Amino acid sequence: MDEQRTFAAIAWSQKGKVTRRERFLAEMDAVVPWARLVALIAPHYPKTDGPGRPPLGLEKMLRIYFLQLWFDLSDPQAEDAIYDSESMRRFAGVELTDDTVPDETTILRFRHLLEKHNVAEAMFAEINALLETKGLLLRSGTIVDATIIAAPSSTKNGKQSRDPEMKQTKKGNAWHFGMKVHVGTDKRGVVHSLTATHAAVADITQLDELIHGEERELYGDQAYWKEADRQRFRAAGVRYRVNRRGSFHRPLTEHQRAINRTRSRRRARGEHAFRIVKRLWGFAKVRYRGLLKNTARAFASFALANLYLVRKYIVPRQQMCFS
Repeated sequence: MDEQRTFAAIAWSQKGKVTRRERFLAEMDAVVPWARLVALIAPHYPKTDGPGRPPLGLEKMLRIYFLQLWFDLSDPQAEDAIYDSESMRRFAGVELTDDTVPDETTILRFRHLLEKHNVAEAMFAEINALLETKGLLLRSGTIVDATIIAAPSSTKNGKQSRDPEMKQTKKGNAWHFGMKVHVGTDKRGVVHSLTATHAAVADITQLDELIHGEERELYGDQAYWKEADRQRFRAAGVRYRVNRRGSFHRPLTEHQRAINRTRSRRRARGEHAFRIVKRLWGFAKVRYRGLLKNTARAFASFALANLYLVRKYIVPRQQMCFS
């Protein structure tokens, strides 16, 4: 059996093509601060002392958790993916012949442990602290924005009801049911602050939670415009670059619309992390009921999105190994 595994490993490593999945996993493996994140979880992780079956390796479980986030996998799908994908097994450090593949229950328990102890929020803070020490998280300005994460609006489920922690809101001419993730980013799009609410919460109510107090500029779309805030930030020496909102009786002038367009080009950088988390990693819909579990997923996902955004500055591409 060991001989077959060796031949399979040799064949896999000598194949002529590096897939996009392998390249992505190699890049993330190189930039994730594994030792720092493991240290955050270790105090809460089961110890191996005493009788009973010892827990699986902590870093191995963390790597599988990240695979769930990147490829939008449920707990059963994560277990299946480890069996199906050689690149995922290698990233996770799993060998099929070692009989250490965690089952879906083990994966679920690890995820619940992270949720129970707010570890995802701690990882978000730890990664941002690392980026700041490397000069990759800027403090000169903040872009505020929000995005809706959809939840099932149907009542055709086991409980025959919608998720009571999710709400409905209207955006444009369409109604959306779910939650909102509110973020504050630096001027390059790296997320430094995050809150999560149901979808009906107005964006502007989260503004003070999304700024760090050291800004010299503030950008946001029209949902954040408020004359009192403009005066408040101006008095504090902050350039208020939030898009101005007109009204039925006082529509925007052409000059004001031109200013909004100029600001929007800068503000669009704040949407980079949304594109990564929602479009590339599939977090456009909630996977769990309630805000707690989905908020934990948001903190972990945006922490990893920050690393993805600046990966070429942490580890030069030529130093990454893709074999």
